[in-house]
This record gives sequence, structure tokens and C-alpha cells, in this order.
Amino acid sequence: MPEFVEIDIDGERVIAPAGATVAAAILNSGRSALRQSVTGEPRSAVCGMGVCFECRVTVNNVPHVRSCMTLCEAGMEIRTK
Repeated sequence: MPEFVEIDIDGERVIAPAGATVAAAILNSGRSALRQSVTGEPRSAVCGMGVCFECRVTVNNVPHVRSCMTLCEAGMEIRTK
């Protein structure tokens, strides 16, 4: 049975599988985008391996974290806006 961790995404408590990437947790929570571009376009993970930087979010007040390369940890605070 997989373990789960509790994280916060934009103020909402979300349960994610331990070892899941932040990108996967965000998308599995029902959101279709990880951030907005400077022109307001929704952006999401493109490459899924940390090359394109399209999946950047703020994690524990650290901006521009690549969500496809970061694993969920209990108590993590994630901001997509």
C-alpha cells in the first residue's frame, strides 16, 4: 500500500502519493495548469524532465521550482499563482 503525504496547493489541502512529483500532484488535484505566463496563458509541464522550465511553481516560498523534478514532501506549501 503506498504512503501518502498531505500538501497545500494554493491554500487547499491535498493528499498525494509519497514519491509523486509536485507536477503530478497538482495535475491529479484537478488543476489543468501549473502557472500562468506573463500574458496570462495557462502553462503546464511540457518535457517532464526539467529541461523546459514550463512547470515552475513556488514551493515553500521559493519561486521558480521545477515541479516535474521536485518530489512531494509532507507539509509542502505550493503556489501556482
